Amino acid sequence: MTLTRRVPSEADQDGPLFTRGRLAVFAVALVLLAGLGIGYGLHAAHRADRGMHQGSGTAPAAGELDLTGAHGELLFRDTEPGPGFGLLATVDRADPTGPRTVGHTACERVYSAAGTVVCLTTEYGAIPSHHVRILDAALRERRRIDLGAGAPNRARISASGRMASWTVFTSGDSYAANSFSTRTSVLDVRTGALTATLEDFSVSKDGESYLPADRNFWGVTFTSDDNTFYATMSPVSTGKTYLVRGDLAARRMTVLRENVECPSLSPDNTRIAFKKRVSSDPVRPWRLYVLDLASGRETELAETHSVDDQAAWLDDTTLAYALPAAGGTGSDLWTVPADGTGSPALLLHGGFSPALLP
Repeated sequence: MTLTRRVPSEADQDGPLFTRGRLAVFAVALVLLAGLGIGYGLHAAHRADRGMHQGSGTAPAAGELDLTGAHGELLFRDTEPGPGFGLLATVDRADPTGPRTVGHTACERVYSAAGTVVCLTTEYGAIPSHHVRILDAALRERRRIDLGAGAPNRARISASGRMASWTVFTSGDSYAANSFSTRTSVLDVRTGALTATLEDFSVSKDGESYLPADRNFWGVTFTSDDNTFYATMSPVSTGKTYLVRGDLAARRMTVLRENVECPSLSPDNTRIAFKKRVSSDPVRPWRLYVLDLASGRETELAETHSVDDQAAWLDDTTLAYALPAAGGTGSDLWTVPADGTGSPALLLHGGFSPALLP
């Protein structure tokens, strides 16, 4: 018997190709729709921000802020409804309810130390763009890094001003969401060396390699040696969060303990402030705690509100953090003692992302 190979007809060829073509078009359409959805969400947020400019808050000064030689001032993002909304501002730490000075630099989140400023920005247009800007004490730009579609979230500078870190959401928009993805980067401001993502680091837990595929990192805080850092790691599928200690030079991290988010190392490097998940209630999931690194003892702080922030140390005894303002317009800055005593106190109305200029 002679076997012959059947030559496919045009109909045979068109069918699979048409199916693949439809799938390709469908995939592209999904990407476009997702982009449109993100763009619309950002546009809506931008419109809300523009509405916040309609108020009686402090207007920007004639010139830009200059942090050179500043001592005892608090740098923050102004969230008072008015012309200065979203711009960097300073106020005297000794008189935080006194007059504030508003500059001309817009940041979603800011942090500063030793004359270096990290500023996470969003520029709105047909397609919003996000950047991290490294500024000097006169707020002159020294470096700009494109964050792609990542929405800015956390930022820190080491005490020496050398190391900068930031976290962006690459999907989802909240740590409270069931599914989210983050990217955390570290920049050596002095050498220009960029660690694009902490996900490339090795991780050990209980003496063994621990590298779940869906791990996220956020909330870096540096020790005084500019090499060691602490951060949060979360394998999203487990719903757990861990405090990790990292070594930048060795590109490795070690899991220290569970249920620690957004760590912030004290100026004396002995304690870490963090938010701890205490409830499954999505409205009030967290409480502020302080961990003593030597003893491992945790202290619950007097703030009873759920704080979704990386608290900042104003000194070795006091923490500052943001809470939503009454009426849902902007945010206010609060303080609380770091030893669990006392009670929360309003630092200033209309502020976010504080950093004390020592």
